[in-house]
Amino acid sequence: MSIAHLIVTVFAALWIGFSAYSVLSKAAWVTDPLASYGVPQSWWLWLGLAKATGALGLLVGLFVPPIGIAAAIALILYFTGAVITVLRARSYSTVVYPVLYLVPAAAALTLGALA
Repeated sequence: MSIAHLIVTVFAALWIGFSAYSVLSKAAWVTDPLASYGVPQSWWLWLGLAKATGALGLLVGLFVPPIGIAAAIALILYFTGAVITVLRARSYSTVVYPVLYLVPAAAALTLGALA
């Protein structure tokens, strides 16, 4: 494991964990856009738990690499779905936000695969 992989993975886990906390605590700056994209409120808990589980999986993956790989792939799929949801809602000005979470997850996977 390289130092770059460690730093990027911890950053990604904290960043995505913060996103999970924001959804689970129903922060208006997160839930208002979710509602405008047409995401049902009944999904919010599950979306937050998926993010939290993925963030935890990234950290566990530092010690058990297959779990980190699975978590990173799941998070990449999750945030790709988020990008698609934003684009389908035609909210082009906010598409950058899910990308800000997608990129660190992809970087953690890439650096983990190279390590």
